[in-house]
Amino acid sequence: MPLSVEKSLCIIIVVAITTFATRAIPFVIFPKDKEIPGIVQYLGKVLPPAVIGMLIVYCFKSVNPMVYAHGIPEAIAAIVVIVLHVWKRNNLLSIGVGTVLYMVLIQRVF
Repeated sequence: MPLSVEKSLCIIIVVAITTFATRAIPFVIFPKDKEIPGIVQYLGKVLPPAVIGMLIVYCFKSVNPMVYAHGIPEAIAAIVVIVLHVWKRNNLLSIGVGTVLYMVLIQRVF
């Protein structure tokens, strides 16, 4: 069902305002001259590794070693991501290459 121009513009405006607000609110809540609370500093340190850990669990949750391919494409792609990240320290490069490699492996090889 196609949207009218008015509805499309309303959606774009709401998304733009929401995006701007999520970027601006931290600067309003935590100005430069105000000390950042300890809990926020703690969460800033522990949440990034926790999110990566959850993404790893999510990516490997459906791997069944008893079914054909036995998790080999996933393991190869994960090893490439780890090696690239340790070597280059570039998140975008390692995740991008790992994703492309995984897709090539499952579409063309396995």
